[in-house]
Amino acid sequence: MHPAPSIIAFTTLSGLGFGLLVWLGIDPDPPTGLVGFAFFAIAFALSGGGLLFSAFHLGRKERALKAFTQWRSSWLSREAWAAAGALGVSGLYALALVVFGAHIAPIGWLSALLCLVTVFATSMIYAQLRTVPRWHHWSTPALFLLLSVSGGALLSGRIVEGGVGLALAGALQLYVWIDGDRRLAGSGSTLATATGLGSMGGTLRAFEPPHTGSNYVMREMAYRVARKHALKLRVIALLLMAVVPVLCLSLPFSHILAALAVLCHILGVFAARWLFFAEAEHVAGLYYGR
Repeated sequence: MHPAPSIIAFTTLSGLGFGLLVWLGIDPDPPTGLVGFAFFAIAFALSGGGLLFSAFHLGRKERALKAFTQWRSSWLSREAWAAAGALGVSGLYALALVVFGAHIAPIGWLSALLCLVTVFATSMIYAQLRTVPRWHHWSTPALFLLLSVSGGALLSGRIVEGGVGLALAGALQLYVWIDGDRRLAGSGSTLATATGLGSMGGTLRAFEPPHTGSNYVMREMAYRVARKHALKLRVIALLLMAVVPVLCLSLPFSHILAALAVLCHILGVFAARWLFFAEAEHVAGLYYGR
């Protein structure tokens, strides 16, 4: 699929923000005062800013509120409700903690749970799509959640949790790439199954292209990225997302190394998320010989 910058920014930034809110919510001794304000401000800026980016991808932005009405059948609608609940409860928790110095642990636990539910709902928007075998797999929500939690640990200064989480995220990302490369072929989807003409027998092939020029389907759902470029980006994404941050965390602590780890991780997740969309093989591409 054609990677939309708004969706890449949304899934990357909101995941980090909600991940940070998870750790702030379950912290038995959370930061208060100005320090607490700074942590919550970063978390709300990332999560709220990421959600704002998602609105730029809507075809009819004035109808954004209608997304809340389809919660029975739409993971996008469920994500909207979960995000509203997560930000609302986290806001109450932060208000009590920062302004009044009151640590109400049950509210923090609820906010952490709602943040995890939000990230899971975001991942299911993609994992539910049978037409994209690379996404339609348990590893999609698992990777979204793991990156969110490990990135949040990194932002909250948890060295051990962040290091272990990033190492696991890097390993899972490798598995996702390797297994995902053969998932379309393993799904059994072919031109015969896509057209429904396989029962007629014989070998099915396209007589002519469905269109003489470019169209939305080819642009958005049959996007192709060169294999050599994808390999380079995978190496860069893995190094920045997991390897460099883990190395920084393994060295004696310094603010410069901590900042470098956070910056590299964010850039790495951006690169990995671009590949997540660019390498998605929609079965509609079978009509175009893709």
